[in-house]
Parts: sequence; C-alpha cells; structure tokens
Amino acid sequence: MTLAVRLPGRWSQRSRRLAMLTLAVIALVSALARLPAWSLADLRAFDYLSTLDAPGPPADSPIIVAIDEPSLAEINAQWPWPRELHARLIEGLRRAGATAIGLDIIFAEPSNPASDAALAKALGPDVVLAGDESMIVTPQADQLLRITPLPAFTATGAVTGIASITLGGDGVFRELPRYEDGFARSLARIAGRAAVSPDGKLLQSFGPSRSYPTVSYYQALDPENMLPKDTFKDRVVIVGLSLQNAPVINSGGADAFATSYTVHTGQLVPGAEIQATIFDNLTAGAAIRQAGPPAAIGAIALAALISAVFVRRATRWETVALSLFATLLLGLLSFVLIREANVFVSPVGPTLALLFVAVGQTAFDYAEERRQRREIVRAFSQYLSPALVERLARDPSQLKLGGERRILSILFCDVRGFTTIAEALKDDPEQLTTLINRLLTPLSDIVLKHGGTIDKYIGDCLMAFWNAPLDDDEHAQHAVAAALDMLDAMKALNIELRAEAAAVGAAYYALRIGIGINTGDCVVGNMGSSQRFDYSVLGDAVNLASRLEGASKNYGVPLLIGERTAQLAAPHFAVLELDRITVKGRTSAAPVFTAVRNLPDEAKATHARFIEDKYAGHLTADDPSFDTLPQANPTLAPYYETIRAEQFAGGA
Repeated sequence: MTLAVRLPGRWSQRSRRLAMLTLAVIALVSALARLPAWSLADLRAFDYLSTLDAPGPPADSPIIVAIDEPSLAEINAQWPWPRELHARLIEGLRRAGATAIGLDIIFAEPSNPASDAALAKALGPDVVLAGDESMIVTPQADQLLRITPLPAFTATGAVTGIASITLGGDGVFRELPRYEDGFARSLARIAGRAAVSPDGKLLQSFGPSRSYPTVSYYQALDPENMLPKDTFKDRVVIVGLSLQNAPVINSGGADAFATSYTVHTGQLVPGAEIQATIFDNLTAGAAIRQAGPPAAIGAIALAALISAVFVRRATRWETVALSLFATLLLGLLSFVLIREANVFVSPVGPTLALLFVAVGQTAFDYAEERRQRREIVRAFSQYLSPALVERLARDPSQLKLGGERRILSILFCDVRGFTTIAEALKDDPEQLTTLINRLLTPLSDIVLKHGGTIDKYIGDCLMAFWNAPLDDDEHAQHAVAAALDMLDAMKALNIELRAEAAAVGAAYYALRIGIGINTGDCVVGNMGSSQRFDYSVLGDAVNLASRLEGASKNYGVPLLIGERTAQLAAPHFAVLELDRITVKGRTSAAPVFTAVRNLPDEAKATHARFIEDKYAGHLTADDPSFDTLPQANPTLAPYYETIRAEQFAGGA
C-alpha cells in the first residue's frame, strides 16, 4: 500500500501546472483585450446587456415632433419647407407651454428673405438650432469643418447645438458626444436641467424607434385642435426627421442611425430620437460609464482564478456545468452593474479567461486519462468484455464482484418466427448471419440512443435495461420510446429487404419483433465468477419483462409493458390497458398494457370503456367497438380481432 502525504508548502505537479496555466491565460486575454477587434466584441456585449429589459424613457422625457410621411402628405410642399412654417411651429409650441425647443435641422444657407425674416422673428433664447462638425481628411492636412446656423438666427438669442455624433467601428452609435455646445447639452441648459459630463460614457438606449412620445409635425402646427390639452406644457420638444419608410428625403440622408437596440429590431433610430436619448442620458443619470483597463484586467484575473478553483481537484461533467453557470453569472453580474451602478464591465474577457482555464485543464486531464485508459485496456482487454473494460478505464476501483439494488426498466426484444426463417436459410448461413446483424444493429443503436445499456444478445433476442450504470430518472419513458423507435425501424428495414429481394429475384423474409418492458427492483452489477464476470442484472422484474415479451404474441401487439412501466410512461405516451394475466412463475394476475405515441382522447376513452366491458363480461362479438377502435388505432387492430375471436369462442 502506498501512503500519499501532502507536505505543507509544497505544490503537486497538477497545482503547479494549473497555476502556470492560469497566469498564462490572464496575460493572454489581457493582451487580446487591447486589440481593436476585441473592443467591438465588448461593445456588442454592451448592446445586448444594456438593452436587456431596457427601461423606457423617463416620464419627463422630450417630446418628438416628427417630420414624417403623414406630415409630408398633409403639408404637400417640397422639402425643405418654407421657413415661415417652422416659425409658425415655434410660436405654436411656445404658446402650448414648451419650456425648450430644439430644431434638429441645420439652417446654414439663406433662403427666401421673407421666410428667413419670419423664422428669425420667431426664434429666441428658448430655441436650440442644430449645427454640424466634421473632420475633412486630405493627404495634405486634416481640417475641422463646423457648420452653424445663419448669424441672423443666432442674433435673436437662439443657441447653436452641435448635433453631430460619432459612430463606432461597426457603424453603431454608443458613445455620448463630448461637445460642450452639443445639441442635447445646450437643450438641457435652456430647460434648466443639470447634466452630467459625457466623457467616457456610453448611451443607454430606451427602446426601438418611436419609443419616445411622438406627434407629427402637421399636428404640432395646430396643437389646440389636433392634440390633447397640455401635450407640450412644461416639456422639452425636439423637432426633426423621423421617416419610417423613405430611405432618403430630397436626395439627402434620412438622419437615422443604428443604436444598441438595433441588434434586436434591425431598425435605425431617427436623429431626433437620438438627441432625445442623449438628453435623457445626460439629465436623468442614465449614461453608463465604461470600466477602464485596470478594472477589465482585474475582472479577467478574478474569472481565471475562479475557474482554477473549479478545476483544482479534477475536471468532470460538473466542470462543464459550473463553467456554464459561471459564464451566465458573469453576464448577469455585468447586467446588474449596468442597471444598479451605471457601469459596464465587459463579460467577454472574463468569460474567455474562465473557459480557457477550464478547457486547458480539461485538456491536460483528458490526456492523462487517455494514458491511464490505454494502460487498463492493454491489461484487461484479453479476458474482459469491452463494455466492462470501458467502465474499468473510467473507474478502476470497480474491478470486483458485487452489485447494488436499483429500480430498472428492462426490455426484451425477440424476432417472431425466426426459427422458420433460420430453417429456410439453413443452407445459406452467411445470409442468415447478415440478416440477424442487419436486424440487431439498428435495434442496438436505438437502445444506445435512448440511454439504455445492452445486457446481452441471446440468438435473435436482445436484452437491455435503463437506470444503470448511469442514473436515469426517466428510465421507463426512455425504454418505451426506444421500443416504439425499434418498431418504426423494423418497418424501414422490411422495406429495404423487400426491395433487395425483388431486385435479385430472391425470397423475401419479413421480420417482425415482439417487445416486453417491465420496471421493478433488480440487482445490477458485476456478475460471474472470480475469473470472468460481466455487468448484468438479476431479479423478478427481469423475469417478468421476458414473460411479457413472450405474451405479446398472444394479444397480437408488438409491445407489452408492465404495470409500473405503464404508470411512469403514461404522462408521455398513450398507454392502454389490454388485460389482466398471470404469467408463468407468478400466482396473482397483473394488468398488462401497450403504448403508442399519440391517440385522441376520444379513442382512449372508448378503449377504456371497451376494457371495462371486457372485464365485466359485457362484450359481444358484434359490439360496435370492434369496428370503431381499429380505425382509431390501427396498431391494435390485431388485438381487437383477437378479443373478438375469443367472444365467438365464448371466452372472456
């Protein structure tokens, strides 16, 4: 016996390797996080998290006066509209009680003198006019170009607000403009609202296009008659384009941009709503601060260390679950920080750090496990079954005789009339072997697909069970599902065999199977001698499953299941009682059932009444149920014919 002693202050080889892996992952992910492409991934994560359960606009948010399709139709004038129309709008909004008015329209060029004079007269200190700023890059120099309203308009006290925004590398608007004289900041000052600094802050979107209260331009021209009373009273109003259908207006841009919410809707948000969103971000404290490099690196390091704790002792299937849970938790924490602290710490870097450590250690463990498995297989494959060798490779401590008591679902599947087929092919053993292999291969695959364990093959019979060696809380459901799939597979196989026989002019042998399933207490484990043993199952429930398979032929059904199996499978299939029988080796009668995938409730109710009449002795050979039930459930047609034959013979 070897005694393992852990010495204080000394690390095992696994711990040293894990520590080096963790440090390498922290360094690698922190370096990758500095790349421009990575920042786009962070910002896309921000898009999803910041719009998850996004809050709506504040109650006192700006109202949008939209230059939209209805307004273009109602006003029926070519764009740009005469400026005296904007003058009428400003005066009407002022009379309606608006505290500040922002026109997200650039008036940089003179128009009709009378129109310009009318607009200048209507303007005042309560109005913000949009300006624009752009960088012109040429090989000779970079030139900053600023476009502002005509001096005649600002001379009246109207304020210029730069409405320009900067889009991210993926064309999405997220970062708040930093202009001191920005459109939204200027509007906030006029409205008497305190505004936070936009430096380094990201935009909190409040929803898709038209999330803000919006009225059409033509309605705002006559608010007394076309809008509810006090619509604009004590409110900030922003006027601008808000086209829903037309991509351009007068060959100009539609003034619409992608925001974080565009990832959900695919729609652009009009510029007027963009400015309203900036306004609320600055005045309502909704703007989100993006964490700097120290915080990002700290989050990456913390996630890598947490992952190292998960895999410190071993990597198992629980490691995958914990990693997935931790990944979701990182996303949740990032979301909570956005909502509760208005801080965005990207979960992308921490998530990758966590997964890299977990996957890296899993790869190391997998390589070590593969080495150990090869040693075990090399040592035992000569005298143990492959299935048991695989189990021993996973857990060498099970190399002993013994078993455990468990509730299992056991399935027996046998070929009907195979003796006749074998007799017909007695002079062609190769064809017989090929036929049995073609039969058992799909049936075995189905058992494995549904999580079953194949116990053994007994000639043309297959035995399998569920809920061992791996736990399966739905073992009865999986056993019945496998049986139904096996019956479907037989139909497909017979079609293939018929076509092959016809192609070569050979005899066609139809294959039919009978299946019995029972659920009960069993002893499962390594059975055999001290020299050779196999993983198998014993118990009365096993015997009953075998008897049910044999009894199924007496009822003309391909599947017969026991009472406990029926109870567990009933929520998932149409389970129908057929009879109460006493099988060989038992003294008391027990109900037996069959199962189909689907059956109308009316047909199930009719069948239940049929069984009650059968037990009560009320059935007659001309009972109408014998005709209606086979039509509703053709699979049980032979069963109903069997019962009818009994009635003719006078049986019950």
